[in-house]
Amino acid sequence: MQGRMEGKKALITGAARGIGEAIARLFHREGAIVIISDILENQGRLVADDLGEGAYFCSLNVKNEGEWKILSEKITLDFGGLDVLVNNAGITGFMETTGLHNVEDVDFASWQEVIDVNLNGTMLGCKYGIRWIKRKGGGSIINISSRSGIVGIPGVAAYAASKAAIRNHTKPVALYRAENRYQIRCNSIHPAAVLTPMWDSVLGEGKERDTAILSIEKGIPLGKFGRPQDVAYAALFLALDESPYITGTELHVDGGILAGAEARPERH
Repeated sequence: MQGRMEGKKALITGAARGIGEAIARLFHREGAIVIISDILENQGRLVADDLGEGAYFCSLNVKNEGEWKILSEKITLDFGGLDVLVNNAGITGFMETTGLHNVEDVDFASWQEVIDVNLNGTMLGCKYGIRWIKRKGGGSIINISSRSGIVGIPGVAAYAASKAAIRNHTKPVALYRAENRYQIRCNSIHPAAVLTPMWDSVLGEGKERDTAILSIEKGIPLGKFGRPQDVAYAALFLALDESPYITGTELHVDGGILAGAEARPERH
């Protein structure tokens, strides 16, 4: 029995762990040839080796256009283009750097790093993704934004700004491709409260972690953290030919958080 992505070629950035890894694993399981890219080379190669045939690793720092150019040659020569690109690579800033990101004390260098990786990395992905997918006659670009790209988060101003920009950049990209009849769709996914390694420094360890998780889950209407696989299934839908009339839109994977009301305590 063929998978739903049989024969398609997909590049996923930031795929060594977390949401990117889950997307790569699901796409591969559905028959796609997956190109896993990340700056975490050892972890990325382990994922590709674990998946086996039809999985490849390519080192890529998404903020560096020179590396995109090198990767572009490889994708053109070795794979003949792409059907799907997932711009997933990103950093939060408040975990990866020591700089503050509240609006009063923001450290410019760490702000710039978040913008370079998240926004500029996605912009470069879209730029080169057009060329690769045009070679295959059409396909899908999926940008991973965030709930933080919809609402303000006071303590992570750089992350929220970058994710909001990704959300908006998705729309002119989608319109440009539609106007030029490229048959390339572009959409954004907005996860929230999805339990990935990015949460580790926030949640702590042991009992502290358990307490923090329970506290956060009380504010999620569905009452639990999401899994990376939940975002992967959303990406699968947008990658498939089954969503041919969906472009320039945003898909929320947030347990109901953006619906506007927190979960209520149980009544006894």
